[in-house]
Amino acid sequence: MLSVDKSTFEAEVLKSQGLVLVDYWSDGCEPCKALMPDIEALEEKYEGKLKFCKLNTTKARRLAISQKVLGLPTIAIYKDGEKLDEVTKDDANKANIEAMIEKHLG
Repeated sequence: MLSVDKSTFEAEVLKSQGLVLVDYWSDGCEPCKALMPDIEALEEKYEGKLKFCKLNTTKARRLAISQKVLGLPTIAIYKDGEKLDEVTKDDANKANIEAMIEKHLG
């Protein structure tokens, strides 16, 4: 999974063609860390269909706020730089994330 930060987010997510999934997480977010293996498994399953990125919001707070990320974990899907959908907090589980991916791949 590609780690993005303040300097690479625009190029890798906002200027990227096609679907990009972004996992917003932080060092102090235990549910975020628990979710990471599920997201890595989804990345393997959907390899070649969409790009997977992760952004540590600890070092990119303003960027997260600019993307309207208000709680963690937040998993968002972008298409051609536009945010289409997201699951957040308690709804951010493997089943819901996979359903969101399927909806936008359809």
